[in-house]
Amino acid sequence: MELAVNHMESKRGINPLKFALWISLASISMLFAGFMSAYMVRQAAGNWFEFALPWYFSASTMIIVTSSVIAHLTVEQFKRGNERTYKVYLVLTLLLGTAFVVLQYLGWQAMQAAGIDLKANPSGAFVYVISGVHVAHVLAGLAAWCVAIVHGFGLKFKPTRNRISRLEITAQYWHFVDLLWVVLFLFLTYYR
Repeated sequence: MELAVNHMESKRGINPLKFALWISLASISMLFAGFMSAYMVRQAAGNWFEFALPWYFSASTMIIVTSSVIAHLTVEQFKRGNERTYKVYLVLTLLLGTAFVVLQYLGWQAMQAAGIDLKANPSGAFVYVISGVHVAHVLAGLAAWCVAIVHGFGLKFKPTRNRISRLEITAQYWHFVDLLWVVLFLFLTYYR
């Protein structure tokens, strides 16, 4: 069935929703490239407070990478017709994504407790802004996973081309926000 779906999609060209997703991902990439560039320029200007990110950010990184793996398995199980496993992975992806957001929030609280807030020094403000805007994009992904769960549990289980395509688009967006966070985390951790 998977081969037939891929063959039909290649005959029809690029799925317009996937194309729109890729354009959106390019725009989001440019936004964060701008943040990183501004970070480097402002850091070079001096008056920069160096601090280690709270451990919550490391934990959230492991969580979001794990959720991306589970998201991939969700799509694969749906394509293979394994309804029960697909539904378990679907819910697990949402739970891990939610855990990522909670850990980010706890990281911000730890920064606040250490006296690193939005006003004290630009270095702290950049961490809040960069991670906060990223969390906003993760929340959009969580909303998409909620829709996938409604479809997964509310509709009759049937791996049609359109449903596979929608699930793939959701997973591709999720993989993007995962990879984006890994890049941002490494940048904020090692570019000091």
